[in-house]
Amino acid sequence: MTDIEARHTPGLTTSVHPIAWREICVVAVVSAAVLLFSISRYGYFGDELYFLAAGRRPAFGYADQGPVLPLLARAMDTIAPGSYFVLRLPAVALTVLAIVLTALIAREFGGGRWAQLLATLGYATSPFLLLQGKILTTNAVDTVLWVIITWCVVRWVRTRRDGLLLCAALVTAVDMQVKWLIPFFWICVAVTALIFGPRELVRRPLLWLGGLIVVLATVPTLIWQSKHGWPQLHMGAVISGEQDVLGGRLMFVPLALLTAGYLGAVLLVYGTWALLRHRTLRPYRFLGATLVLLVAIFLLIGGRIYYMAGMYGVALAAGAVGVVKLVGRLRIPDRKAVAFATAVLAVVAVGLVLSDTPWRTAAQIRPPRNDAEATIDIGVYGEFGWPDLTEEVTQIYHELSPQQRDGTIIITDTYWQASALDQLARAELPPVYSASRGFGYFGTPPDNATDIIAVGLNEDFLRWQFDDVEPVGKVDTRLGYPGNTQNVTVWLCSGLRHPWSEVWPVLMHL
Repeated sequence: MTDIEARHTPGLTTSVHPIAWREICVVAVVSAAVLLFSISRYGYFGDELYFLAAGRRPAFGYADQGPVLPLLARAMDTIAPGSYFVLRLPAVALTVLAIVLTALIAREFGGGRWAQLLATLGYATSPFLLLQGKILTTNAVDTVLWVIITWCVVRWVRTRRDGLLLCAALVTAVDMQVKWLIPFFWICVAVTALIFGPRELVRRPLLWLGGLIVVLATVPTLIWQSKHGWPQLHMGAVISGEQDVLGGRLMFVPLALLTAGYLGAVLLVYGTWALLRHRTLRPYRFLGATLVLLVAIFLLIGGRIYYMAGMYGVALAAGAVGVVKLVGRLRIPDRKAVAFATAVLAVVAVGLVLSDTPWRTAAQIRPPRNDAEATIDIGVYGEFGWPDLTEEVTQIYHELSPQQRDGTIIITDTYWQASALDQLARAELPPVYSASRGFGYFGTPPDNATDIIAVGLNEDFLRWQFDDVEPVGKVDTRLGYPGNTQNVTVWLCSGLRHPWSEVWPVLMHL
């Protein structure tokens, strides 16, 4: 049965089915419930604290991101000051939207009720795609914006409504203020559309008008980056180095698949193949080629395994449509076997997501045994220890004599530490500085700041920079992130030897 909206376009015979709202809503509501529970757990994540600090220092650009996340964080903190639950609500809403849009993409591909349901399950049972929505991060926002853009492109292929391309461009303009990954998508789309079709896509005037809007909207950020030496481009080299240390290139593809979850990985692989080879999906072949090309690019440049996760919605939808059609073509015994295997895979995938949901209390969580383990579970350990750090530094500051407190500033080793102090105790503490990541661009310590409380800074550097260096405190929380809230020494330093205006540019690092 087809919708009255169904139409035929040159070379395209796919018809659309009614939207399976009941099935989609069930999955979306359950997913929202899991996320709403998850965002109420533990505490601020380190990057969330940084977004809040950046939001209090509005700018057209930042060293490692655009202005959207800081502005969004500031808006939510204004609505409910100090509430990390409210801070995370936009991430939850966007993630649920991505689940719904994945089903709608499956519908655009000609998928009926079962295909739409399978597509939503594929997205909702991915631990990465779903549970990244429990924290307000650039990944959570960027991934969903890609899903919106790809839905617009897929729908344009079927309907040829050019307004969809303009909408995709407007979302792209917003995404450019989050991360600078989306240009890779459009470059790959242009190349693959010219090779596989529809070539008409790259000739549409509204697409180029949208591109002009994207460029104009990005100009303020580009000016900021230019004035500050293009730090966001330098972040690419930093990330590439991190991936080399972690063996990222060797394990890039397997780990990228695992981020989709058990059911998602199967749908992702089959969906990519279906986009490239399935006859009924032939008009969308360029999107399958786009995903493959993106994987190759991010693999070569040392990108992170989730950089192309925004394309997963399209691949999952295609995989769901392909699996349902495959089952329909099989003989009855085989059909039942495939349907049973798919159901079992879905149940196991649901179990995987639920096992990764933060049900445990803090007392039930085991401390990280080493830095590698903490890095793997950074989303958990990065939410602990900030009140303890703040309490220790605040107590040390208040124990200083009035003469010592006058003119003393705080300098931290990491931008997470600086952001935590800035969020949780800025009314009680003197100015906080850090040369780490984007916080280093928020300001240079004044040259007359000869006394500091140094949180976690290297002792050799401190003894080179100051006449007197004394350890006055220690932060070592049971749960926390190494180097941020675990094994952190707090120093009291006086007698500045080298002016900060000279030292700070050298000290700054991404």
